[in-house]
Amino acid sequence: MNAEFGKYNTWRKIVVLQTGFLLLSLMIVTKARAQQNGLSYYLDIAVKNSPLIKDFQNQVLAFSLDSQLIRANLRPQVSANSNNLYAPIINGYGYDEIITNKTQVSGMLTVTKAFISNRNINTQIAGFQIQSQSAANNIKLSEQDIKKSVTDQYLNTFGDWLQLQYNREINDLLAREDTLLKKLTQGNVFKQSDYLSFTVTRQQQLLTTAELEMQFASDYGLLNYLAGIQDTTTPQQLEDPNLSLNTLPDYATSAFYRQYVLDSLKIRNDRALVDLNYKPKINSFADAGYNSSLAYMPYKNWGTSFGVSLTVPIYDGHQRKLQYQKLNLAEQTRQAQRDFFVNQRQQQLFQLIQQLRNTEKLISNINQQIRYTDTLIKVNEKLLATGDIRVTDFILALTNYFNARNLVTQNYISRLKIINQINYWNR
Repeated sequence: MNAEFGKYNTWRKIVVLQTGFLLLSLMIVTKARAQQNGLSYYLDIAVKNSPLIKDFQNQVLAFSLDSQLIRANLRPQVSANSNNLYAPIINGYGYDEIITNKTQVSGMLTVTKAFISNRNINTQIAGFQIQSQSAANNIKLSEQDIKKSVTDQYLNTFGDWLQLQYNREINDLLAREDTLLKKLTQGNVFKQSDYLSFTVTRQQQLLTTAELEMQFASDYGLLNYLAGIQDTTTPQQLEDPNLSLNTLPDYATSAFYRQYVLDSLKIRNDRALVDLNYKPKINSFADAGYNSSLAYMPYKNWGTSFGVSLTVPIYDGHQRKLQYQKLNLAEQTRQAQRDFFVNQRQQQLFQLIQQLRNTEKLISNINQQIRYTDTLIKVNEKLLATGDIRVTDFILALTNYFNARNLVTQNYISRLKIINQINYWNR
């Protein structure tokens, strides 16, 4: 008996463990599915899959390599060169031996070294650093653009889902009323024409629901397309993003304004590079090896040579002044774009905040109307069951309810879209 009881306990523990693992697995799958249907999932995937961001990331790495190339060019450059020539003279015809020496054989190891000031080096490297910072800033701006567009499409799709859900609820309501109204019509409580009017309303509602299903599937596919997701499965329910207003930084510290600062630094660095082009340049060289015409004691033609070259710019047709003028024009353009951006940003945020306040006020009024309409429908349902209300009045109440529900959904999505536009400037 004890042995059987022990086996029973063992089997019970196994069943409990298996059940626990099953529930845990279901919870994990459910959580993973919920995460995949959330806004953050699509944003992370979209940023990760963006080829533009990958391009900017590679540009940052490339500019780092350019700085290393500058330093590498400062080191002595060593090369091996070999020139071998034979110019025969046949029956007195051939190249002049004074020019060609008839035969020339050379094999030399050459070393060259450019002498560049630290100021020149630092200026060139600073140019690459500014470009690298600009590429890194473009990554932030691209992320904001991607998040804004994906979030906007997510809201479109989520709005479709909300409308689809409440239309399905309305279909259930109409199905219940259809059963009741059919019985009352058969009992001569209502006219056949009243029932047909109700049926037309119900059929129209079913068509609207079918259109919403198509729209939801289309927007869901576009959402996956923007995020770079390959998904051919049935569209899934999306989570409410619950967007809230983020704290906006001062415009002067934002990534958007940062681009104008970097452009200013680049123009200043370009001006310094122009100045460096008019500094004297010194290069040294040295070679060693074999260089011979094979005309006289060729075995002694092993040797070496070395020297220094100096280049001093004197006159180039006032190119320096013209380059300064081009940079001045670029600076004027930068300042005009910066000032326009500041004014545009300020005006847009002011308008968006005003729209947000008006939309929230409108949603509150619509919700109040829905509460009244919902109460009216419940009262009308009771009156309909006793035949104490006209079907046309009941249909009118339903229509007002449909319109109010649709209007509150549209404004709720509009509110989220406005928040998305405001949050775009939070970096």
